[in-house]
Amino acid sequence: MTSSGGIFDLDGRRRKITDLEKKTTQSGFWDDNQAAQAVLKEISIHKKWVEAHEKVCQELDDVSELLEITDAGSESELSELEANLNTIVTDLDKLEFSALLSGPDDHRNAILTIHPGAGGTESMDWASMLFRMYNRWAERRGFTADLIDFQPGDEAGLKSATIEIKGDYVYGHLKAESGVHRLVRISPFDANARRHTSFVSVHVYPEVSDNIEIEIRDEDIRIDTYRASGAGGQHVNKTSSAIRITHEPTGIVVTCQSERSQHRNKDAAFMVLRARLYQLKLEEEEAKRAKFEQSKKKIEWGSQIRSYVFHPYNMVKDHRTSTETGNVNAVMDGEIDQFIEAYLSDPQFREDQSDLS
Repeated sequence: MTSSGGIFDLDGRRRKITDLEKKTTQSGFWDDNQAAQAVLKEISIHKKWVEAHEKVCQELDDVSELLEITDAGSESELSELEANLNTIVTDLDKLEFSALLSGPDDHRNAILTIHPGAGGTESMDWASMLFRMYNRWAERRGFTADLIDFQPGDEAGLKSATIEIKGDYVYGHLKAESGVHRLVRISPFDANARRHTSFVSVHVYPEVSDNIEIEIRDEDIRIDTYRASGAGGQHVNKTSSAIRITHEPTGIVVTCQSERSQHRNKDAAFMVLRARLYQLKLEEEEAKRAKFEQSKKKIEWGSQIRSYVFHPYNMVKDHRTSTETGNVNAVMDGEIDQFIEAYLSDPQFREDQSDLS
């Protein structure tokens, strides 16, 4: 491991911590509590990485000393040495992967949206299955998943859903999930028990803090209120608490109906709108809009990033990395880290990201 340069840039992390800590001493730092908390969170994330790096280095030193004094004929000492080496390898793998999450927004929370594509009720049901999968993934990792918007399907599943997932490096992980997800199974909605193929699009955006300037002019937006649908008791069905914001220049439409309070729904909707406009701003500033548009794909056959096959065999395969597993049930219960890690570790992905920096 190197102390500077490459993915193990310890010196770079320490400089970043110093620069951020200087911000905390400036007058007016706490005037914007949300922005201040974001800075403190980033400091904490970098410090955790530095501590993990130092821990691995100390483990290596300890093993080196143990190796010097180990009696080659002592089975107990050799077993201890092997155990220590296995621990180091595990810690080093974790450190190496975390070092890959070095993008400017990787440390942020994420906003994840789910929309069914071709397939009707079958596709809407598939969307609800993915909705549960991502909620289970967040739960397994100790993240917090807050529902921002949920539009139930007419017969089953959902028409759209938006989730805010909070935690360290959430966006860095979930950016690997943006794309079309394909399902092949015997449809429970087909009386003839025929095999169906369904598609759902997943989009992931970094949550934007208020200290990042995103201009939203009053004349550019239209705000509509309406009665929320689905579960929620008498209140949610009798009052127009749901919010729909349309950003006229870009055509972006954001809805929120998860709260009973119209004010809280409005705040949540603006948060999502800011995130989507920030993503658009990044694409424009980096002069990669054309490349981004080419990478966008229709929610249909041939455009999927991952396939989930329930029949005639069980398999989940990521088409970008060829990572696959036959344990479909585990994947649908939120065990998707193998796909995320394979994608983020792929040299081609890192090359594409460097092009955007």
